Amino acid sequence: MSRGLLLRKEQDFDKNAKSGIIKMKREAYPTMITPYTAQGEVDFEAVKKIALWYKDAGCDGIFASCQSSEIFFLTEDERVNIAKTVKQTVGDSMTVVASGHVSDGFEDQVRELNRICETGVDGLILITNRMDIENTGDEKWIEDLSRLIEKLPEDVPLGLYECPYPYKRLLTEKMIAFCLSTGRFRFIKDTCCDEKEIERRLKQTEGSEFYLYNANAQTLYASLKAGAKGYCGVMANFHPDLYVKLMKLMDADDEKAQRIADFLSIAAFTEGLAYPVTAKYHIAHNAGIPITTVTRCRKESELTDYHRMCVDQMDRLAKSF
Repeated sequence: MSRGLLLRKEQDFDKNAKSGIIKMKREAYPTMITPYTAQGEVDFEAVKKIALWYKDAGCDGIFASCQSSEIFFLTEDERVNIAKTVKQTVGDSMTVVASGHVSDGFEDQVRELNRICETGVDGLILITNRMDIENTGDEKWIEDLSRLIEKLPEDVPLGLYECPYPYKRLLTEKMIAFCLSTGRFRFIKDTCCDEKEIERRLKQTEGSEFYLYNANAQTLYASLKAGAKGYCGVMANFHPDLYVKLMKLMDADDEKAQRIADFLSIAAFTEGLAYPVTAKYHIAHNAGIPITTVTRCRKESELTDYHRMCVDQMDRLAKSF
């Protein structure tokens, strides 16, 4: 099976014929939310509509079956079918990576991850806190990861996600070095929120095809300047088009890029509201996709009038960019 991830270096750079400058192709990946019916079932027709909304906004890829998808509150079949639906909807027009990696037991992880692979997604994302679950040290984490990847198809590019739930397991230099040594990893969803640490990681992975996608809007501009591949985070559920625009402006117009990045940084503080309920409100109310605000990880009642006001204000200001 052919995998569509941008793995080859010649695909990741754009050479300006006039200037001779080689520019990195930067990318925006929204983290897929899961829409539900009023009865609390996954609304797969709405999944398709949201995936096409990301596509119409110009996003390069989608991270399906991730924490924004509420994977720890979905059944295994639901996690698999969401990834499958997203990939079938956008086809080869976008890169789709997916996780669904929630189980504690090794055999359960092997099964759930192989089922995600069978959906045809372009990359499989492993959650860092699922190896060495007791968080005893780098050696045990590497041992667990080594055992796990031996059970996964060799043709599937792998990635890592520093998921905050149930706890955040940040990648160390030793962990990244091991991943580099395997030659199988292509994607880091970085959640360290630390400009200096991101620079260190970029230096360690420089020259490889192990790309860093920053999930944090506040450090995004600096990380892109330092060589990050792109953005993969929750705020692309509010204004995916602006993240796409930022990626395109980084080499073309630094002043405009920084202005948009400044807005995105401030706007991202709304992440502290009742997400993902707020994202579902925005998609229904401001993006015009008919979905409910039902979630399994939070109560709908957490979406207050104050939250709606903040999201609406953010949307009006975003349109000015």
